[in-house]
Amino acid sequence: MTNPARTAGTLASVLFAVSNACAAADAIRVNAFPNAKALPLHAGIAHGIFAARGLDVQLALTPSSEEQRKGLAAGSFEVAHAAVDNAVAMVDKAKQDVVIVTGGDNGMNQFFVQPGIGSFADLRGRILIVDAPNTAYALLAKKILAKHGLKEGDYTVKPVGAGPFRLRAMAENKEYAAAILNLPFTVQAEEMGLKSLGNPVDLLGPYQAAGAFVRREWARTNAALLERYIGAYVEALRFSLSHRAESVAILGKELKLSAAVAERTYRQLANPATGFTPDARFDHEGFRNMLALRAEMEGGGAAAPEKYYDLSYYERALAKLGK
Repeated sequence: MTNPARTAGTLASVLFAVSNACAAADAIRVNAFPNAKALPLHAGIAHGIFAARGLDVQLALTPSSEEQRKGLAAGSFEVAHAAVDNAVAMVDKAKQDVVIVTGGDNGMNQFFVQPGIGSFADLRGRILIVDAPNTAYALLAKKILAKHGLKEGDYTVKPVGAGPFRLRAMAENKEYAAAILNLPFTVQAEEMGLKSLGNPVDLLGPYQAAGAFVRREWARTNAALLERYIGAYVEALRFSLSHRAESVAILGKELKLSAAVAERTYRQLANPATGFTPDARFDHEGFRNMLALRAEMEGGGAAAPEKYYDLSYYERALAKLGK
């Protein structure tokens, strides 16, 4: 017969241990975009991968890159996951001492247009919608249009925010002629009848898009915590890419996707050509191309790439994690 007193005592001990474990966890505030690239963050939280490393990851999703950059500069969170062009903009334009610490992907992007548009040249006099006008995928779009004979002024640039807002804007207003979209919005755009004019990587070459970046001083004073976080993130990414059913379910839940769209999104995420770079590796060639593009479109010379990143935290984290 079970001893009620012993059972109650055991339960109390378990709860006390759990409480102590939670209290001992290091809180780390993370900011990302509400798109499929946040899958490892959601999976790492849901499946206890961060918690197993003593991390209490507090995830917030940003409506725009401008809001994210402001938040990181103000110390509202410790880690930003986004196109690393934003980190370069923070260093060069806002004079904020931030540093890129991981890679992530090459963008997962497609250049989408309204159904009646047949070519890039047809965007003359039309509206291009972007997240923010002077960073990342807006610069990719401007460069692609420039290659097809259109300079800014031949078309109008309108900032509307992150991917879900760009997709909604194109769905609700046919005057919004074009936007660069990434997963899962590319899949949804196809289902809505919007048309892709191509992948920016195919059109412009290798590109280092998403990665993690932090304030450099915070990284210096919290090196062990940052390495633990990066290790857990890579572990969560590996989990995401090796557990299809769980990942599809997370995509459906967190992004409010149908089962079919979640499945199609996952298949593209799991393909290194269209989705995540294995282990969030940093693409040095893609980063040099990104810097050159930014210098061309925003003016000024391209600084040495090493000015913007410090991969020593990543390398130590990966060494501890192993294969």
